[in-house]
Amino acid sequence: MNSTGRDILRQSTIIAAAVFMIIGAAVGGGAFGGESVAELQNGALSAEGSYLAPAGPAFAIWTLIYLGLAAYTIWQALPAQRDSSRQRAIGWWVAGSMVLNGLWLVTARYLSLVVTVIVIAALLAVLARIIVMLGRDRASGPLDLTLFDGVQGLHFGWVTIATVANTAAWLTQTLPADLGEQADAWGIGVLVVVAVIGAASALVTRRLAPALATSWGLAWLAVGRIGGEPQSAAIGVTGLIVAAVILVAGVIGLLRARRTAR
Repeated sequence: MNSTGRDILRQSTIIAAAVFMIIGAAVGGGAFGGESVAELQNGALSAEGSYLAPAGPAFAIWTLIYLGLAAYTIWQALPAQRDSSRQRAIGWWVAGSMVLNGLWLVTARYLSLVVTVIVIAALLAVLARIIVMLGRDRASGPLDLTLFDGVQGLHFGWVTIATVANTAAWLTQTLPADLGEQADAWGIGVLVVVAVIGAASALVTRRLAPALATSWGLAWLAVGRIGGEPQSAAIGVTGLIVAAVILVAGVIGLLRARRTAR
């Protein structure tokens, strides 16, 4: 296929979206002054903000995701990727995910908690669309597989658990305080739903990266509930079980994909 002005526009848009994402993350994260993310929204977004919030070290995965997205942005801008069928089909969606990614931290700093839930839910929907589309067209090589499938898979997997945590933080701030007495029950119920969705996603998409990222978040959620506040051994143990289930499903999905490829 021949390159077109639309291809160049797509590549440029992705670069602009990546720059917006980085600036949004810097502004929203307090790099230019102000509260840290953990202090925003009266602490609702901190590791202690709800029963479904991962412990602090879990958020280190954002560094890997941002580095991966930066590498993808540079790679997709190369002339060799200009007329790639995968880039043409999915690149615009990736740009949208980057914009929503940067927008989330801005809304967390300047707008209400419910707006952050809407933005992160939209981000999750876009990333789910990307993962489905990637599955329709096989990667052309290891670099394509790593920088496209791998990076987007990690982003999708982590945002899955982040959406759960963000929504739980909003509900914790909104619902009556006496509902906290049933925290174990509803927390376990939500994690069971996460297990079903995460395992099904891993088996259908045959991607390991989303399972790895989601399991990472769930493992740190367990650490937070067992060793931190608010404490809930029941939710913590359930989190570990769900993490293992999703990880096993991811491995099975990957093995099936390799078997089909052969």
